[in-house]
Amino acid sequence: MDEKISRLINMAVSQINAGMVIIDSDRNIIFWNRFMQIHSGIAEGDIEGKNLFELFPDLKGSGIEKKIDSVFLLKNLAFTSWEYRPYLFKFANTHSVIGAEEWMQQDCTFSPLIDEAGTVTHICLSVFDSTNTATYQNKLLRASSSLIKQRNKLATINQKLEEAQNQLLQSEKMAAVGQLAAGVAHEINNPVGYVNSNISTLESYLDELMQMLAAYEACEPALDESSELTKAMMLTKETIDLDYLKEDLVNLIKESKEGLDRVKKILQDLKDFSHVDESDWQFSDLHKGLDSTLNVVSNEIKYKAEVVKHYGDIPEIKCLSSQINQVFMNLLVNAAHAIESHGTITITTNIEGEGISIAIEDTGSGIPEDKLPRIFEPFFTTKPVGSGTGLGLSLSYNIIHKHDGKITVKSEPGKGTKFQVWLPHNPPEQPIQ
Repeated sequence: MDEKISRLINMAVSQINAGMVIIDSDRNIIFWNRFMQIHSGIAEGDIEGKNLFELFPDLKGSGIEKKIDSVFLLKNLAFTSWEYRPYLFKFANTHSVIGAEEWMQQDCTFSPLIDEAGTVTHICLSVFDSTNTATYQNKLLRASSSLIKQRNKLATINQKLEEAQNQLLQSEKMAAVGQLAAGVAHEINNPVGYVNSNISTLESYLDELMQMLAAYEACEPALDESSELTKAMMLTKETIDLDYLKEDLVNLIKESKEGLDRVKKILQDLKDFSHVDESDWQFSDLHKGLDSTLNVVSNEIKYKAEVVKHYGDIPEIKCLSSQINQVFMNLLVNAAHAIESHGTITITTNIEGEGISIAIEDTGSGIPEDKLPRIFEPFFTTKPVGSGTGLGLSLSYNIIHKHDGKITVKSEPGKGTKFQVWLPHNPPEQPIQ
């Protein structure tokens, strides 16, 4: 080999950024390069005749001794290297920012040096510093793990924010419906007022006309029956069926007044349901709230169920009436939707402990047992796709929770569902939402 090339190879072996150690069959070190000197702190002149296991006692007991013996006994020229072994050499990391307790990680491979006769005369150990790679990987793993935790945390926060936003939108929508209902009620009240006044006046005029007709009829016997005028009058009386008209006019006035009273009751129920005049916690009559809510949602219920009321003797409780009515509305509409053809919705109220219990029970299809634990979750619904938002019960749960109350459910598929709301007499006031 050319002398220049030989010098270059020696320089490369000495200066390469990897450790190179050559040992003989007695495991004595006969050469190692500058990498090993720097990291071990032992000069090349101090290793002559030193045993590998004397300089690196951590290697003992690791099975490496037997491996080295087996390498020297091999005669197979096809054999080129021994297995990869990490963590064979421990060097103190003099560049550590942590301290002397940190150790550099060294990975090592064993390669037999075989002469022309096929005999393994020496073993070359190639040592590679993998500390930086391992540290980088560990930091990367830690950073990745931290990012995953942060992402999951953000996902949870986003979900809660979305739930809160949707519940707020639902609450605002109900408030807008209440404002609209109250506004409509107010606007309708005006024409209803003067129609009612006109009907009363009309009834008074009709009474006077009836008195006048009675007076005319009293004069009929004195009329000349042969007179053409009398004959024409009697024919008209018979044609229009005056007796029926007098009776029916009275009934029409009566029915019109009853209809107006019903419209006024519906308008009052709309105002009571929305409670636009009540913007604070105050004592309210739950029975009045239930009745007004039933009237508001009567179109949802009257074709599906008969409503049975078992109202107990309960006192007024302190609450946000419009929000409690919203809970009643959600439970009553859900009960009606659960009934496929025709059934019964039973409302029961009574005093229970330091509060009031309101139970709303239907004879509908019921809720499967595996879905019961989820019914108060936002966006979860047992209704067909497109038939519900899944926010009604979630919003109801939050309203009852805000009133320091409880809402529970029992259901049996095919037999019906019972929701029970418990509200304390005087809950701690919380901000209105």
